[in-house]
Amino acid sequence: MIMTKDGGVPGSVALITGGSRGIGLETARQLGQRGFTVVLGARNKEKGEQAAQTLRSEGLKAESVQLGVEDADDRRAVHDYFARLHRKLDVLINNAGVWLESPSASDATPNRTSTVSWKVLQQTFDINFFGPVLLTQLMLPLIRAAPAGRIVNVSSIHASLTLHSDPTSVVYPHKPFAYAASKSALNAFTVQLAHELRETPIKVNSAHPGWVRTQMGGQSALLDTVQGSWTSVHLATLPPDGPTGGYFFLEESLPW
Repeated sequence: MIMTKDGGVPGSVALITGGSRGIGLETARQLGQRGFTVVLGARNKEKGEQAAQTLRSEGLKAESVQLGVEDADDRRAVHDYFARLHRKLDVLINNAGVWLESPSASDATPNRTSTVSWKVLQQTFDINFFGPVLLTQLMLPLIRAAPAGRIVNVSSIHASLTLHSDPTSVVYPHKPFAYAASKSALNAFTVQLAHELRETPIKVNSAHPGWVRTQMGGQSALLDTVQGSWTSVHLATLPPDGPTGGYFFLEESLPW
């Protein structure tokens, strides 16, 4: 990945899943401002195109594709789109995710580990874990075709088993089992894939965006979407000597 002096990355293309709103859209905006062509993956085709049009009206290069990450047909169509039009993928940001155990992370989430339903577990893992894994596997040949690919798995501080086990941590009182477990699994994917790709220019990292005021984060969250996108953007634009196989909030490592 060759950057200009102002941090731009001319000629590079990024796919951001869950890109039609919230953190995903703002991440796309910030990458677009750095010279990327950004492709917004959105479950709703119309909303995805509206979001892309908003970015284009700001002078950015933006496209949209229909993508529910848990949908095999959507994943294949997105692969074919990139193979046909771009022939590579410089950055994949696995941003799409769900929180199904309460209306939002601003609402109380008492520990219901022993009673969480199979349906909630399955839907959460399909979107937060299996979808990103299968999409990444499918897109990896195109990422290898880029000069120096970057894969960013948007995780959560709730993924940290260390913090969930520490009674003094801010995470300890909150136990959204399905969500937390799915993000812990996503972190495991980060570590394993980074190891497999350690001899290549590709870097794979997990990002905690912070507690962000979005539909998922709720209105009590501390950060806005601009702040919430910083970690993903940072990891998407790492220099050649940047880290891989890590778990970060901004530039700070988090405990697994």
